[in-house]
Amino acid sequence: MTGGAMFAAEAFSPHETLAAALIAHAADGDDGSHDLAHILRVFRNAMRIHAGEGGDGRVLAASVLLHDCVAVEKNSPLRAKASALAAEKASAILAELGWSGADIEAAAHAITAHSFSAGVAPQTLEAKILQDADRLDAIGMIGVARCFYIAGRLGSGLYDPFDPAAADRPLDDKRYAIDHFQTKLFKLAEGFQTETGRRLAAARDKSLRDFLSEFMDEI
Repeated sequence: MTGGAMFAAEAFSPHETLAAALIAHAADGDDGSHDLAHILRVFRNAMRIHAGEGGDGRVLAASVLLHDCVAVEKNSPLRAKASALAAEKASAILAELGWSGADIEAAAHAITAHSFSAGVAPQTLEAKILQDADRLDAIGMIGVARCFYIAGRLGSGLYDPFDPAAADRPLDDKRYAIDHFQTKLFKLAEGFQTETGRRLAAARDKSLRDFLSEFMDEI
């Protein structure tokens, strides 16, 4: 392992040994909203929730590291299948590392259930923590940055100049970035699975709403 890769793995302490084995698989493609920085933020969110809620830290860490190991663009017809594809790939990777069937199944379920698009309810504590940790990265100021990054990547405009609040038109977050606040981002805080996650989400949801309010004032 190169010095840079070792440094990256050490950022995932106390699971740096596992990270060293998985980090090469962690981020697929060139999407800056689902890159290694995103993986690390989700890991830190997950470890913070794990400290308050418990669960299997090893399974959770592997699930975080591999939850985006298959890249599918937001506007792809395969988007709803992205987490299932990632779970399948992750299962093969963990099997090569000699993981037990039960632990592989636990990690695969967490990966499958983390996605908003998949619509799969998390059944285990680790799955609930991963879903919360990933959704924390979709709200707050990081969520704002990622929203506009993805909008630019997909060629969307910032807002409808004649009806930015969608008072007399349907919301369309494929055309306008700020519509995504109403269609998805403002809904996320209501669906957190753990008490620690809900507490963290409340603060980020407020900053998200404050941002949109100030944005609307400026236009």
